[in-house]
Amino acid sequence: MSNDETQPSGRKSLALHGYASADAGGRSGALSLNDYEELARRHLPRPLFGYLSGAAEENWSLDENRLALSRIGLVPRVLVDTGARTTATSLLGRQWDLPIGIAPMGLAALMAYRGDVALARAAAAENIPMILSGSSLTSLEEVAQAAPGSWFQAYLPAEHDWIDPMLDRVERAGYEVLVLTLDVPVHANRENLVRVGFTTPLRPSLRLAWDGLARPRWLAGTFARTLMRRGMLHFENSSAERGMPIIARDAARQFGQRDRVNWETLAHIRRRWKGRFLVKGVLHPDDARMAREHGVDGVIVSNHGGRQLDGAIAPIDALPGIVDAVGAGLPVMIDSGFRRGGDVLKALALGARMVFVGRPMLYAAAVGGEDEVRHAIGMMHTEIDRNMALMGVTRPDELTRGHVRAVRG
Repeated sequence: MSNDETQPSGRKSLALHGYASADAGGRSGALSLNDYEELARRHLPRPLFGYLSGAAEENWSLDENRLALSRIGLVPRVLVDTGARTTATSLLGRQWDLPIGIAPMGLAALMAYRGDVALARAAAAENIPMILSGSSLTSLEEVAQAAPGSWFQAYLPAEHDWIDPMLDRVERAGYEVLVLTLDVPVHANRENLVRVGFTTPLRPSLRLAWDGLARPRWLAGTFARTLMRRGMLHFENSSAERGMPIIARDAARQFGQRDRVNWETLAHIRRRWKGRFLVKGVLHPDDARMAREHGVDGVIVSNHGGRQLDGAIAPIDALPGIVDAVGAGLPVMIDSGFRRGGDVLKALALGARMVFVGRPMLYAAAVGGEDEVRHAIGMMHTEIDRNMALMGVTRPDELTRGHVRAVRG
């Protein structure tokens, strides 16, 4: 039997052969997720790239997310037969081809033509979960139709008369997994957006027009194409009704009073929502424990990619304590800063069941649409598969804390 025939995880890995094929870089030439940032910088107008790549205040948490991962070393085992290894993993009653998913990201349709649909379709084709953002510009119904099985992430306020119709809408659309983001009670200090000329709502200006003209591929392939085929973009999923256009003066006010959300709000949502219910944005073990007591089906450890509270600890540093706090049986997931297959294995070893990747996937969508997102997922698949062989493990759930070690302070 050939090496290719022993691969049970769907995509045949190049790692077994020790070389990359001629088309390993895809149409964009990207060889890793890191490559997409520079490609997107060249493709997107400066304000849009600044919105996507930037974080809060000093970017301390954004940088720390990567630094914290670099302080963890992998400890491989040898002489393990890994010929029948698989990257498949089970979560929330379903089998996935990889222990990674696509994190929720707002304004995707402004970065790539029908960006939310491109991300969702790519995820469905590669059999990984994708979470549609509540601040997306594509209706949740359209995404559900294009990629059944997608998850929906909501920014819900404290008002029950806002929550209940919204939950009914999500349920009617067929979503079975609801993700409530908890770490955005107020908007962060994003002074970097002022520096690059990005505003919410978008305000037409000579500077914005010049930035668009300087990126003709984006202008023709995303902006003009969207206006001609779909009209002005709206915030589609902030409430039970269609939201305001992205240029509306009150667009930023349509997400309700989130600073009043509390544990009673969470309990109300749990009573109303009959599907799987996850909470995202947890960094403290006590909050994770309380979430479990309130009946959630999973926790996503996250600092919002460094985009909210600057100075918040890196999720990878919070992960072990949260896994210990909730105990066995409650899936713990994670996002923020993951770029490599080795990063994913570190999180799995520390107890995560799934790792969500954000910015690089949207960079890929901006550069090359659905096909490029599939290429990005494929690169992660190959990296995870290769690193599992090098680590001496045959399944993601074989990784334990014995496979990692702190390497420097």
